[in-house]
Amino acid sequence: MTRPRPTTSEEPLASDAPKPERLQKFLARAGVASRRRAEELIAAGRVRVNGETVTAMGVKVVPGVDVVEVDGVSVVPPQLHLYLMLNKPAGYVTTLKDPLGRPIVADLIPDTGRRVFPVGRLDADTTGLLLLTDDGEFAQMLMHPRFHVPKTYLARVEGRPTERALQRLRDGVVLSDGPTQPAQAELVDAGIGSSLVRITIREGRKRQVRRMLKHVGHPVIELHRERIGPLALGDLPEGAVRELTPEEVAALRTAAERGG
Repeated sequence: MTRPRPTTSEEPLASDAPKPERLQKFLARAGVASRRRAEELIAAGRVRVNGETVTAMGVKVVPGVDVVEVDGVSVVPPQLHLYLMLNKPAGYVTTLKDPLGRPIVADLIPDTGRRVFPVGRLDADTTGLLLLTDDGEFAQMLMHPRFHVPKTYLARVEGRPTERALQRLRDGVVLSDGPTQPAQAELVDAGIGSSLVRITIREGRKRQVRRMLKHVGHPVIELHRERIGPLALGDLPEGAVRELTPEEVAALRTAAERGG
């Protein structure tokens, strides 16, 4: 099998060299909030720099040098963490090492000088959106069941699902490891031999989407993850990787905090 060559967007990955930047940009890059929301936090007197409350918008800080706090909690310098989006091709296992010598997603990640790890898993034969980071707290927020961050998949299935089958998915089905939470499910394109179904779940059980669709009589032929919470894969080419924007990181954190 030919492996896609690792590619990136036009923007380079984050540099480790600390440079002065506006406080609101620092807070957004750290994933605290969007830049606009960060400005509101500053104006409200909830941000301190080196022990002093700051309310002006023009203040600059040096990540890793200046101590920044929001509501008394230290903000981790953003350059300490890296957040990547990968459009995973089929045939790659979601691990950093594989004793069987199979292609791994790490093969697709350019050398950043940091050890990033996948946030959750995609089966080897499942394609699409996969996040990688070196931020363990961020990964835990997205993976832990209590945060209920939704994940949306486009599945090509055998046959043509009826409205009754789709409603069973929406109501939740009983699998071997227990009942599932209600899913969002819609028929995107109906065919004779196969159809396209879009399904959104808020859990992360092993091969859950495949098992749910098989349970209602429509085994999966191909499966592609389109979205995690507010983050969509978009037009990122297969096998390519790019760094998340500060706004995207903040949006994912907000989604986890609000339960999706």
